[in-house]
Amino acid sequence: MKLMNIHDIMKASPVMPVLVIDNPDQAVPLANALVAGGIRTLEVTLRTAAALDAVRRIRAAVPDAIVGVGTITRVTDIAASIKAGAQFGVSPGATSALLGAARAGAWPFLPGVATPSDILLAIEHGFDAMKFFPAEAAGGIPMLKSLAGPFANIRFCPTGGIDLAKAREYLKQPNVTCVGGSWLVPSAAIKANDWNTLEQLAREAAGLREA
Repeated sequence: MKLMNIHDIMKASPVMPVLVIDNPDQAVPLANALVAGGIRTLEVTLRTAAALDAVRRIRAAVPDAIVGVGTITRVTDIAASIKAGAQFGVSPGATSALLGAARAGAWPFLPGVATPSDILLAIEHGFDAMKFFPAEAAGGIPMLKSLAGPFANIRFCPTGGIDLAKAREYLKQPNVTCVGGSWLVPSAAIKANDWNTLEQLAREAAGLREA
């Protein structure tokens, strides 16, 4: 499996939807709807037992999707995600063990950070792209502006408490490449198999790049 650069993955879509998939049979139609709407980068979270099966199915059936695994909290999660075909990983936080394991395998990885100390730890392990989480609770745009001075070369994917309107403002920040969010994949629409609504939400999110 050819590995992409994490910066290219982040640039592929202005929004990285956070997917919580309970039914693996819904994984492919969900991914197809998002890709049809212009959102290619998908983060399937390890919050359900169906997550890795969903990753395998999307990778096999939706070639235009860039499929990653989120909520990675253990080193074993990395191995399982790679085995399932995940093209990148995302964690809610950062530990030396997690960072070292991702770096050792040269696997595209977006470690979660919330403080300057978190960022320094990630930098020590060779990372210059990070998930700012939980974005709104951790200070939002004012915090990102403060971080831009001492960490001018770091690029962020803020995630947590962001909706369409807030995403537009986050994407105006020079140190923000994309944002993460779940607003474009509401659970009610997924449960109802309402793929048209999900495609429209994805189209609105994809349009943020031109906004």
